[in-house]
Amino acid sequence: MGEKLRAQVAVIGGGPGGYAAAFRAADHGLDTVLLDVEKNPGGTCLYRGCIPSKALLHVAKLINDAKEAADWGLYFQPPEMDLEKVRRKTAEVVQTMTGGLGQLCKARKVRYMTARASFLDSNTLAVFHEDGREDILETDYTIIASGSRPARFGPLIDSPRLMNSTNALQMEDIPEKLLVIGGGYIGLELGTVYASLGSAVTVVEMTDGLLPGADRDLVEPLHARLTDLFEEILLSTKVAEMKEQKNGIRVTFEGTDIRKPVRLFDKVLVCVGRKPNSHGLNLVSTKVTTDKKGFITVDAQRRTTDPCIFAIGDVAGEPMLAHKASAEGRVAADVIAGKSAAFDFTAIPAVVFTDPEVAWVGLTESAARKQEIPVKVTRFPWVASGRATTLNRPEGLTKLVCDPDTNQVLGMGIVGSGAGELIAEGALAIEMGAVAEDLDMTIHPHPTLSETVMESAAALFSASTHIYRPPKKKPQSE
Repeated sequence: MGEKLRAQVAVIGGGPGGYAAAFRAADHGLDTVLLDVEKNPGGTCLYRGCIPSKALLHVAKLINDAKEAADWGLYFQPPEMDLEKVRRKTAEVVQTMTGGLGQLCKARKVRYMTARASFLDSNTLAVFHEDGREDILETDYTIIASGSRPARFGPLIDSPRLMNSTNALQMEDIPEKLLVIGGGYIGLELGTVYASLGSAVTVVEMTDGLLPGADRDLVEPLHARLTDLFEEILLSTKVAEMKEQKNGIRVTFEGTDIRKPVRLFDKVLVCVGRKPNSHGLNLVSTKVTTDKKGFITVDAQRRTTDPCIFAIGDVAGEPMLAHKASAEGRVAADVIAGKSAAFDFTAIPAVVFTDPEVAWVGLTESAARKQEIPVKVTRFPWVASGRATTLNRPEGLTKLVCDPDTNQVLGMGIVGSGAGELIAEGALAIEMGAVAEDLDMTIHPHPTLSETVMESAAALFSASTHIYRPPKKKPQSE
């Protein structure tokens, strides 16, 4: 046994939630220890998720932009790709960002330990260092930010040709034929990367539409574009069997309209969601409880059923988003510091970084319909946007979901180029309780895509400049 250490706050996991919590706690003047297995903070998001995938999506966009330049009379030779340099540049991005977080730990005097941790009791952690040392860490409070891992899938086989969302980002090669199992955001983003780099990509999704849970009018423009980019999109279809052969993986599909139920792929990428990393922490030595899916139970302050332990991020439940984890981390640290704070689920934006991007925040139209919540929905098609036209991207759409009586903004959805950047205006509107008139009266710069937010609000009153909808006639009084 090594040293006996002491800290006011310990944070297990150095991802966007964990380091945000540790930095906030240190800013409050609390003696804080941050533990993670990597050399620097960053977690799955920076090392194996959000950041490397967005770097590769940037490469994909450059390739596709070069192809589409022909519409403007600009012609480029097909690109020659140095895959090793792509991997090296992606690694440089990751190293720069994680190294910066390491420097922030030092600046804030957060004690960072490259180590794993598990509970001995509610206020004591066993710390396992990478060099084999084992210390004891006593804490007043612990914040669990252990994240999640890729979920496994039914008929799996043990094969190097089978990939998950983690090793797919390593880009060992570009398979000629790639099957992506799962039509959610991870599958579509990685499918976009591989298709742009030269793979013939087939996506299989067991539900009847891509991006289950998103409004269909936002998904339709993306589906149309991916139909051209991908080899095939199979909906209402599932993988019944996989068998490895010398020349690939033979996959058997089950579905209503499958013309060719047995096909051969060079590689298969499984993207069927993620599972919380709540095991391995020895939670049985504490009062912490989990639900049947393994998510740790928390309240609005992110406190678990053990008063000395908090949980944030993926391990604490859906939605599994980095920015949600960061917000939760700040709340947990504030509560520990004695501040009044609570986590609000109302305005958590979601972004799918495909091309076009799809983003939404707050109440969706489909959720309102399912929950029988009366709403008023207004849309502005980007075909009427000057900026979208100059970008040759008129397929976009901006929509608002509003309270029918007060016009308060309850939700926003956007599909189109840069939707992920634009959706923050909807998050702000919901957070501050804005009404559609506020967005309509806010002068937006011209010509920009942000104008579509203003125009969608104006359309609620049949007052949009660039689309005409006759105002509804008021019923005549008797």
